[in-house]
Amino acid sequence: MRSRESFLLKTSLTLKTSLTLILVTEALSAYGQQFKPTGHGVEASADGTVLQISALREDVLRVRMWKAGKESEDASWAVLPKARKSSVHVVAEPRGFHTQQLRVTIGTDLTLTVADLNGRVLQKDAEPVTWQGDRFRVRKDRTSEDSFFGLGDKPGPLDRSGQAFAMWNTDTFGWQETTDPIYKSIPFFIDFKNGRALGVLVDNTWRSFFDFGRENPNQISFGAPNGPIDYYLLYGPEPKQVVSAYAWLTGPTPLPPLWSLGFQQSRYSYYPASQLMEVAKRLRDDKIPSDALYLDIDFQNKNRPFTVDDEHYPHFSEMVKQLAQDHFHLVVITDLHIAHLPNADYAPYDSGTAGDQFVKNPDGSTYVGEVWPGPSVFPDFTQATTRAWWGTLYKDFTSMGVAGFWNDMNEPAVFGVPSKTMPDNIQHRIHEPGFAERTATHAEIHNVYGMENSRGTYEGLLALQPNVRPFVLTRASYAGGQRYAATWTGDNSSTWNHLRMTVPQIVNLGLSGFSMSGADVGGFAGSPSPDLLTKWIEVAAFQPIDRDHAAKGTRPHEVWADGPVHEAIRKRYIEERYRLMPYLYTAAEETSRDGLPIMQPLFLEFPHANANGRAMDLDTGGGEFLFGQHILVAPNPSPEEGAAYEVHLPPGTWYDYWSGERYERNQQMKTLDLEQRDKLTQEKPLMVTPTLEALPVYVRGGSIIPMAPLTQSVDETPQGPLTVRIYLASDAKEPCAGEVYTDDGKSFDYRKGQYARVHFACAQQADGSLQISVLPQEGKYTPWWKSYRFEVLGWTPKEKKAEVSGRSTSLETDGATAKVTSEAKRNGLQIILR
Repeated sequence: MRSRESFLLKTSLTLKTSLTLILVTEALSAYGQQFKPTGHGVEASADGTVLQISALREDVLRVRMWKAGKESEDASWAVLPKARKSSVHVVAEPRGFHTQQLRVTIGTDLTLTVADLNGRVLQKDAEPVTWQGDRFRVRKDRTSEDSFFGLGDKPGPLDRSGQAFAMWNTDTFGWQETTDPIYKSIPFFIDFKNGRALGVLVDNTWRSFFDFGRENPNQISFGAPNGPIDYYLLYGPEPKQVVSAYAWLTGPTPLPPLWSLGFQQSRYSYYPASQLMEVAKRLRDDKIPSDALYLDIDFQNKNRPFTVDDEHYPHFSEMVKQLAQDHFHLVVITDLHIAHLPNADYAPYDSGTAGDQFVKNPDGSTYVGEVWPGPSVFPDFTQATTRAWWGTLYKDFTSMGVAGFWNDMNEPAVFGVPSKTMPDNIQHRIHEPGFAERTATHAEIHNVYGMENSRGTYEGLLALQPNVRPFVLTRASYAGGQRYAATWTGDNSSTWNHLRMTVPQIVNLGLSGFSMSGADVGGFAGSPSPDLLTKWIEVAAFQPIDRDHAAKGTRPHEVWADGPVHEAIRKRYIEERYRLMPYLYTAAEETSRDGLPIMQPLFLEFPHANANGRAMDLDTGGGEFLFGQHILVAPNPSPEEGAAYEVHLPPGTWYDYWSGERYERNQQMKTLDLEQRDKLTQEKPLMVTPTLEALPVYVRGGSIIPMAPLTQSVDETPQGPLTVRIYLASDAKEPCAGEVYTDDGKSFDYRKGQYARVHFACAQQADGSLQISVLPQEGKYTPWWKSYRFEVLGWTPKEKKAEVSGRSTSLETDGATAKVTSEAKRNGLQIILR
C-alpha cells in the first residue's frame, strides 16, 4: 500500500513540475527569450547571449554567461570539483526559480536579480552585461549602505567601498597604501549590508578588475579583457556563513604544523651559517620562545634554487640537525626560477630540460628571463607532470630535516622588463585532470602561476613525507591557494603606516580564505625605530603567523636589538602568545574545518552590533580585530601618536585580558563623535592612553580560554595543568562555553582519531553557585595535560567551597578570581563552586 501511495505521489509531483516548466517556458517565449529550466537552475538566452544559473546549494549560486556558440570551458583552478558539480533541485518560476533561501529573477535583457525569500534584494544587475569583443563588464547596483571586504591583502582601508582594483600578481617592492596591484589575485569579496552578507567569487584568471563605486557611486562592477563570465554568489545571511561557504567552495586552510604558529625569526640574510647559529643561541640564551628560523637566497650557491653555498654553509646537513636538537624548525627559500645552466651539472635544470618541464616562447623554444641567478627558466606548473617533477626537487632538503619551504618571487617576477614578469604570449601547456588539454598564453595563466607553484611544493612534500604536514609559504596566489600554502603581505616597509595597514590586510586575507597569514614584523624595507619594532612585535603576537623579517642592509630586527628595556617588552608578548598556544591551535583546527579565520573582523562575530547596520569595524577604522572568536585586540589606530583613543567594544560583557577589569557595553554601536555620544548615552566611551609597553586586549564575557604553562618551543611539553580561564557574562542566564583541541602537532594521525577535543561549559545556578562541565574527551589522543586549573572571573563565591565530581576540594580566591584545580579525566568532570 505504501509503495502504491508513494508511486502516485511521485507521479503527481512529476506532472505538476512538468506543467510548471511548460508554463514557464511559454511565458518567457512571449518575451522573445529562450528559457530552459534545468531542474537545478535555468538557462536563458536572448540576442545571441546565453545565461546559465545553477544552484549548487540552497545558499550558493553559480552564474555563467557566454556568446552563443562560444561556451567557455567548464573547469576551474579555484573551485573544488565536488563543489562545482554539486546541485540542488529548485522550484521554477515564470521569470526564474527559487531555492529554500534564494529567489532568482531574470529580466528580458538577461539582467539578474537575487533576493531572499522575504523579497529583500541581495544583488541586482544595474544594466545588461556589456561586451567589446572578448572583453566584458558586469555592473551591479550599489547603495550607500553597502560595505565590501575581501580581495586578499590589497593595501588601503578594510572597506573596499569607493575604490577600484586590478587582479594581476605583481612584484611590488616598496608598495604603499595606494599601490595596486600587488602580489596576489583573490577575486572574492563580501557585500555586507544591513547585517546581511553576500559573497561573490569571480572565477576568471585573466587580468580582471573590480570597481566598488569609484567610477559610479551607484554601481559596482567587475570584468576582464578575456576569459569566462563565471561567478558564484554565496548567501549568509550571517557573514560567518558566507566565509564557511567560500571554504566549502574553494577549500579551507589545512591544519598547519603546530610549530608554524610559534615565533619565527628571519632575515635577508643570515649569512654565513655562523650568524644563523648565533641568532639561534641568543634566542635560547635569552629565553625568547621561538620555533622557526629562515634562510633567504644567500644560503644558495650563486642564488641557484635547490643548491647550498658550501663555502659559507660548509656543514649544512649537520647544521639542520643541530637546530632541530635545539627545537628550531628551519625554513629555506626555494624560488621557482631555475638557473639556465646547460652542461653545468645543475640537476634542476638538467632534469627539467630532460622532462620538457619549462614554459615556452611562441616559437616553441624555452623562455629565458633574468632573475636572481641570472638567466633563468620557469617550470610549466599547469602540467601535473611538471608539478610532480618539481616536488622531487625537495628530496635532499627533506631528508636533511629542513622543515618548511618558502616560495618567493612566484608572480612570477622577472628582472629588467617594464612588466616585471614574463610576456603575455608565453606558452603554458595545460595538462590537468578536469581541464581540456590545450596551450594557453601567460595572459590567462599569470594569476594562477604562483598558486600552482605552491601546489607543486605542497603536493611534492606530501609525496616525499606522506604523514608530515607540509609548511609552505607563498608570496603570490589565487583564490583557493589557501589549500596549499600560508602567505604574507610581501615586501612591506618599516613605517608606522605599514604597521597600521597590517590589520586590514591580514583580516581581508582571512575573509578571502587565507587564515594562515602574516606581515613581515618590523617591516621588510627600511629600518624600524626601536619603538616601532616593539609595537609591531606586540601586535604580531596576536596574528596567525608571527615572523620577524628584514631586508638586506637594514639594521637588526631581532628581539634584543634595542637593549634590555625593549627586549623585555617584546619578550613578554611573545611569551603570552605561547601561553595562548592551546587557544591558537584550537582556532587553527577550527579554520581547517569551517574556514572561519584565526584573525577576524568584528562584524564576523557581531554582524548586528551597529544600530545603523554598518559593519562596526568601520567605526573602529578597521584597526581592532578578533584573535579567534573570543579575544579582541585594540591597537592604536594612529600608532605613531600619543593621544588617547577610543576602544570600541561590541555589546555585552568584556574583560581586560591583562587586569581582569570588567566592562559592560549594553548599547548598539552608533556612528557618533564623542561629544554626541556623551550627550545621548550614559555609556561613556572607553578611552585608552597609549604607552610603549601596553596593547589593549579584551575577552568576551561567556568565553572559556584554554592556556598552557610557558615553554620555549612547541616541541617542549608544558609542565603543569591546562589553565581553563572562564569569563562570565553579567547576565546570569547566559551560559559560557569553550573548547581545547590538541594532537601530535605534526602528522595526519588526527584523521584516524588521534586527537583530543574537550568541550567546556558553565552555568550560574539560581542559588548563586557556578556549575562547570567538562564533557567527555573526543578522540583517542593522550594530551599533555594531566590536570586542569579553572580560573573564574566575574563570579563571587558565597561559601568558598568546591566540589569536583561529588568530592569536596579547596577553592582559592585571588582578588576577583576564583580558582580550583582538578585531575583531568577522559570521561569528563562536573565541578560546582559555591
